[in-house]
Amino acid sequence: MAHDRLEIEKLARDCTEAWCSRDPARVAAHYAPGGTIAINGGEPAAIADVAQSFIAAFPDIEVFMDGVVLEDDAVEYHWTFTGTSADSGKWVRIPGFEEWTMDTDGLIASSRGHYDQIEYDRQLREGAER
Repeated sequence: MAHDRLEIEKLARDCTEAWCSRDPARVAAHYAPGGTIAINGGEPAAIADVAQSFIAAFPDIEVFMDGVVLEDDAVEYHWTFTGTSADSGKWVRIPGFEEWTMDTDGLIASSRGHYDQIEYDRQLREGAER
């Protein structure tokens, strides 16, 4: 089933704003009850838990929507996140994307997130250019 582009783009914008609010409950509100995310091939985890861990790890996190790709029933949400690591004090800038599976109510049922783990680890050690 093809998705409505305007609805998906609105969802992506709203989800981006929710991440920038640094409120895990606002992020989770864009997911179906029990919605999960699996990052870089890891095990699926509850979105509220994942949001909480990223917000704790990067207290000044900002997420930027880079675009949405729709092809048939596939949805990709492309983003870049920035923030200062609470552990290393290094500033990071990481692009990535999520493959969303939507439910019948227009919420995200599950997501598979992808970013360059090697570059992320490097930036945690050395920082990124601003």
